[in-house]
Amino acid sequence: MFCIRIHEHGGLDKLVFEEIPAPVAGPGEVLIRVKATSLNHLDLWVRRGLPGVRFPLPIIPGVDAAGIVQETGPGVTHVSPGDRVVVAQGISCGHCTHCLNGNDNLCKDYKLLGEHRNGADAEYLAVPARNVIRLPDSVPFESAAAGALVFLTAWQMLVDRAQVRPGEVVLVIGASSGVGSAGIQIAKLHGARVIGVTIGEDKTAKARELGCDEVIDRGKRNIAEEVRRLTQKRGVDVVFDHVGKAVWEDCIKSLTKGGRLVTCGATSGHEAVTDLRYVFYKQLQILGSTMGKKGDLIKIMTFFEQGALKPVIDRIMPLKEVREAHRILEEGGQFGKIVLAV
Repeated sequence: MFCIRIHEHGGLDKLVFEEIPAPVAGPGEVLIRVKATSLNHLDLWVRRGLPGVRFPLPIIPGVDAAGIVQETGPGVTHVSPGDRVVVAQGISCGHCTHCLNGNDNLCKDYKLLGEHRNGADAEYLAVPARNVIRLPDSVPFESAAAGALVFLTAWQMLVDRAQVRPGEVVLVIGASSGVGSAGIQIAKLHGARVIGVTIGEDKTAKARELGCDEVIDRGKRNIAEEVRRLTQKRGVDVVFDHVGKAVWEDCIKSLTKGGRLVTCGATSGHEAVTDLRYVFYKQLQILGSTMGKKGDLIKIMTFFEQGALKPVIDRIMPLKEVREAHRILEEGGQFGKIVLAV
């Protein structure tokens, strides 16, 4: 099969298009003919390398995958060759307390496609059968690949961790990103008022079209000061963040008393400074979140089918143009997800 592989960390030239033997479906596994995948910031980190983190090189990147079942291994009964499917990206042991309680993303052996094992930037992908979910006929492969990871992540952040409620005010940092665009929609689905944060007039306009009630251009305005103005000095109930260091102080200051900050990442840096006086005086909660439960992906696909949630696709590019796709994501030139057609 043809695939993208990383043999050593570095720049765009480390993304190598090459041909290798295709995987096979072992017992309890499913082999998928990948039709679409998408880029996430994780792909950039795997390619560049991270201090203190060892990736299993060479590795095929790519976390998201949607496609058609090519073959099934012994013991697989819930899907058959020819079925349209989407892949749950997190692979867990399946038998620990967390897995059996449905909290598979808390498993100590939790691994992500494209980070700990070969991913979806390839013609074929073999995964455990429990990670394969039927894809409704009305949901395009490109939408499934664009939405699976970011909507699952945003769902856990807002619904499970922050427990957003109707009438609350949610501040979505990075509104133009894949996870940010998902967060906007999920917050609106649950009856919240949404204030988005992005940079640039074009992205500001698109965030409004997506459902934001107000949008802050952080290239022109201070986030905390604008939140104070827009909420009549009250602050927001929930801050949805994945940017980290560059906005952390404003995130803390933007919360109302008893507010919750939920974070799933730190694309601008992880060494954020927290003024604890705000935390204890305002009785704030700071909540961490990683990925989500596989079962919630079924629920999310139902919302996709109904049109209640819609993945935001910036552009669709051929797999061979993965270097250009990485460049665009690195420069932040997209609104929503960059999809790679395989």
